[in-house]
Amino acid sequence: MLKKLLGLILFFAVSQMSSQITGEVKDEKGNPLPYVNIYTETGSKGTTTNDDGIYELKINEAGNYTLVYQFLGYKTLKKEIKAESFPIEIDVVLKAESTSLEEVTVQSGDNPANRIIRNAIDVRELNAEKLESFTADFYSRGLWRIKNAPEKILGQDVGDLGGGLDSTRSGIVYLSETISEIAFQKPDDFKEKIIASKVSGDDNGFSLNSAQEAYFSFYENTLEINSEMVSPIADYAFNYYKYQLEGTFFDDWGNLINKIKVTPKRENDRVFSGYIYIVEDLWQIYGVELTTTGKAVQVPPIEELVFRQNYKYSKENGLYIQISQSVDFSFKMFGFGGNGRFTAVYSNYDFSPQFTKNSFGREILSFQEQANKKDSLYWEELRPVPLTSEEIEDYVRKDSIQEVKSTKKYKDSVDAVRNKFGLTDVLFGYSYTNSWKHRSFNISAPVTGIGFNTVQGWNTDVTLSYRQRTGEDQENYWRVFSNIDYGLSEDRFRIKGGFAKKFNNFNKPVLRISGGTSAEQINDREPIAPLLNSITTIFFERNYMKLYEKSFAQIGYGQDVFPGINLSGEFAWENRQALTNHTDHVIMDWEERNYTSNNPLQPENFGSLPFEEHSIFKTDLTADITFGQKYMSYPNGRYDVYESKYPKLKLSWEKGFGGSESKYNFDQFKAEIRQSLNLGNKGEFQYLLNGGIFSNAEEISLVDYQHFNGNQTRIGFGSYVGKFNLMPYYNFSTNKNYAEIHAEHDFQGWALGKLPLINKLNFNLVVGAHRLITEDRNPYSEYSVGIDNLGFGKFRFLRLDYVVSDFGGKRDGAFIFGLKF
Repeated sequence: MLKKLLGLILFFAVSQMSSQITGEVKDEKGNPLPYVNIYTETGSKGTTTNDDGIYELKINEAGNYTLVYQFLGYKTLKKEIKAESFPIEIDVVLKAESTSLEEVTVQSGDNPANRIIRNAIDVRELNAEKLESFTADFYSRGLWRIKNAPEKILGQDVGDLGGGLDSTRSGIVYLSETISEIAFQKPDDFKEKIIASKVSGDDNGFSLNSAQEAYFSFYENTLEINSEMVSPIADYAFNYYKYQLEGTFFDDWGNLINKIKVTPKRENDRVFSGYIYIVEDLWQIYGVELTTTGKAVQVPPIEELVFRQNYKYSKENGLYIQISQSVDFSFKMFGFGGNGRFTAVYSNYDFSPQFTKNSFGREILSFQEQANKKDSLYWEELRPVPLTSEEIEDYVRKDSIQEVKSTKKYKDSVDAVRNKFGLTDVLFGYSYTNSWKHRSFNISAPVTGIGFNTVQGWNTDVTLSYRQRTGEDQENYWRVFSNIDYGLSEDRFRIKGGFAKKFNNFNKPVLRISGGTSAEQINDREPIAPLLNSITTIFFERNYMKLYEKSFAQIGYGQDVFPGINLSGEFAWENRQALTNHTDHVIMDWEERNYTSNNPLQPENFGSLPFEEHSIFKTDLTADITFGQKYMSYPNGRYDVYESKYPKLKLSWEKGFGGSESKYNFDQFKAEIRQSLNLGNKGEFQYLLNGGIFSNAEEISLVDYQHFNGNQTRIGFGSYVGKFNLMPYYNFSTNKNYAEIHAEHDFQGWALGKLPLINKLNFNLVVGAHRLITEDRNPYSEYSVGIDNLGFGKFRFLRLDYVVSDFGGKRDGAFIFGLKF
């Protein structure tokens, strides 16, 4: 307790030494005003009040200054001060802005707000062009609170989340700050260099805050917030919003500001509600106070997102420029919730940067050396938004907790409790951890490994794994593992195991060695999950999974040779044996149904085998290419950023050689290209093209055929791009040339959102088309129309499609029930 008190005193003392002008900003009722912008009239110095209305302005030279206090909805206050000695304390009261409609001439039958918005839309692109390139200093702070957190979620201990939760299971679980330099050039060149980074409770941590992710421009037609949200001044904004002029006022430059209320025409569209302030004649944004919901962005746990942006006029640029932004959020899920805020402050803009062709590259974020080692004095000197008392206490308390938790004694004591073996661990698995040495051992739960198939009968598998993390940040590791599988009806154990090592987290080289014996699906794309097959087999007498036995030894290696280019290769020896059914056990006996054989080529012939026993050597070389790949460079590794502007290409060559008979040898060359295209308010379009060429493959094993991602269960999982939801699993497998075409468009509310009553359900219309072309056969096609975002309340993880297949003029149709988790 004494250490905590001393820490608080130190924080306040440092604050007073470095903050030359401090004070509190309140409204006329005495309530503190958070995120008021305070800056010198010249713009050389600036700050923002925190949640408590407190500000700190870093002025250290004596002289006469004019301080400007600006906040949306309040009259801008200018205060002349004479600074002779420091520190200086100046408290101010801001008066609510009195708006008037007297300056507005209302023409008969015309909504004055519509006139203003039309003008803003007409010059939207022109105003956006004024922001097409700039550099700036950037500060960000992220804070996330949780209230009433449960002790366990789905049986897993939640813990105290790094010391963030108090006795009421509430508190700050994430607090971090960054100071960085940013550069931007349209359409999508961005670069951020983080000068300082601070994470509460982790003095070696690096903030996850990113300037690019925090940049929201309402001058664009849409803003990406999980879904594409329509701006109130988008080209097509009148299709989504109604407007009302609430009043006008003059800013300190004498410009008339229009305060316009924004109301969605349809509640669940991808829209905002609130206020947008537009400057008369210039038709530029003066500020925004806009709110959206989790329903709108289609993240149900989120209850509300509130965007506030403040601008100030730059005379030299003839432009109102954004100087601060706050995004408040609240969420609720599984009976607990929380809230938080992400704050951004921009300063020292340069709208005429001398960019060259080398100014931008694929690296969009990097850290200055020792960025996470800045002391409290540094932060107090440069932090533009002062900490609240809650945030100061969180930093001090978690620093103390970290000191204790980083000791060997503490880690050993926690491990001693966590590593105790209980009787239930025999069924539900056991984990052992040595936190001090960064190693762990795990035995998976035999209960969760239980399944049923007609080859093995009731079966279970258990995985034993040992992992050792290495390096200063423990991002690298080596791991050994073993899997033991036993089938009761087959009365057969199978064991496989291996070793894997990740050498670094930059170009991510990974070595894998494995071998043993296992029961594998003949289709190596594993189109049916073991759990789903168990359900369809014992309850519906549909044994879709077809297995064979593989004894093998293999080695593989892969790494990024360049950002966006990953090369990998495998060399393996395999012995394959066909398997047969060993049980006909069912729980529900369907009279009109019978199990099929384990030979997918002759499902009614129970004595047949799909192939003869054989052995073969195989190599597989693959190149994964992401064009225009951008990445973030952290001190502990490189992290790729998905870029939808360009497609992803995958090239591979698979070769079978040295077979026990030469007929099993073959070559296959494969290529795949996929992309996800964002179409603004009209949704998202995805496509995948895949094809292959076989050589010398006339008599190869069924195992080496090209199999396709079929589905006979009427249950769908994840994305449907790359899948055929009515295709039998093995009917179209081929050893000849082939091509697949998949396309799907998710309208994300653009279509159904316009239909009365239906738009209240917040469903998404999804349409898709899929086609398979194989040599010497008719094409197989599927067409689908579906509804996504189905569910109840905050649980929206269901999807329903009606799919029609077409092969040789024969058409079939069925409903597919989808699960998105």
